[in-house]
Amino acid sequence: MADLTEDLAGLVDSIVRPLVDEPNALEVTAAEAEDGAVVVEIRVAAEDAGKVIGRQGRVIKAIRTLARAAASRSGKLVDVELID
Repeated sequence: MADLTEDLAGLVDSIVRPLVDEPNALEVTAAEAEDGAVVVEIRVAAEDAGKVIGRQGRVIKAIRTLARAAASRSGKLVDVELID
C-alpha cells in the first residue's frame, strides 16, 4: 500500500503545484492512518492557501474528489487536508 500513498501524494502535488505562486514552499505528504485510511497533507505558503481552497472551497473539494476517485479501486478511504 506504500505505492498507493506515494501515487496519491504525487497526484495531489501535480494538481496543486500549478496553482501556487511559490512552488518551492509546497510540501505534500501522504501517510496511512491507524484505521487504514490514507491521509494526504498539503502545506503551502500562507499567501497561496486561498488559491488551493478556492471560492467557497471548490478547488480543495475537487482535489479531494480526484484523490478519492484515484483510490477507489483499492477500496481505501482518502482524506486530503490543507495544513496552515
